[in-house]
Amino acid sequence: MATIFNESEIAAEPAQRGAARQHLLTDARVPGTRILLDRLTLAPGGEARLAVPAQGLAWFQMLQGEVVLAHDGERQVLTDAHVVFLPPRCAAAVSSSRGAVLLYGEIPNAASLDSGLAKNPPGFRAVDWTREPVLDSEHDARKRIYLVTPKLFGTKAVKGEMIIYPPGTAAANHHHVGAEHFMVVLRGRGTVYANEKPFTVRKGDVIYYPDLERHYLEAAPDEELVFAEFFAPGEFKTIWVDESQICTWRSTGRDIRGQPPAREIKAHSSAEVLSPQDV
Repeated sequence: MATIFNESEIAAEPAQRGAARQHLLTDARVPGTRILLDRLTLAPGGEARLAVPAQGLAWFQMLQGEVVLAHDGERQVLTDAHVVFLPPRCAAAVSSSRGAVLLYGEIPNAASLDSGLAKNPPGFRAVDWTREPVLDSEHDARKRIYLVTPKLFGTKAVKGEMIIYPPGTAAANHHHVGAEHFMVVLRGRGTVYANEKPFTVRKGDVIYYPDLERHYLEAAPDEELVFAEFFAPGEFKTIWVDESQICTWRSTGRDIRGQPPAREIKAHSSAEVLSPQDV
């Protein structure tokens, strides 16, 4: 059965100077998970160090505020428009003058999910997701923006995306084969169905699905629902209860601001096991 909880239920632990961590996904909370997920909060003037295991990888999504990321002697300003990929053995630090919040994910043994990780380790990269192409659902008004993909970050160990549900929108019932999967509700509220059982969800909720569990979401009738979701590994099979409702995503040729995007992604189906080459 799905594990569902709100970030407000998780106590924050001190982490370095002016920083606090909430350990959201852990092996204790979800036995056997290969994904660790933290919510990291920096107070004004706070700093936190990030260290990735030799066989692992990590990424973080900025949620609020602005940070300065120090890595390999360079410094980069990041805002809530950025997603950052940290390769194996990466050591970095984030600091904030006014305070910030970020979602930090790590797969300690990513080499077990991507056989090419050891021979061809990916590099560090920061991406402005607001410049990424928006894809429209063929069946309804949902929108998808990729956050973590093989094309962006050079690994198939993990895949991530942001999904926008207009009020009252629902997806089709389905399950995944060969990947564990979690969502974080960024804003709005709605209902998640796990093996057809409904659960009310809201901003700050984390929803973890084990492999093979049927699920789908529905936005509240009066409020947009936006969430980020991640899969490990990034390539897997999706089975639909009604195959006529298989998600197909078509290119809009625009980013979330309505401008030409930083790159193009062609139309593709969520029934595909392998990631399309342009994703």
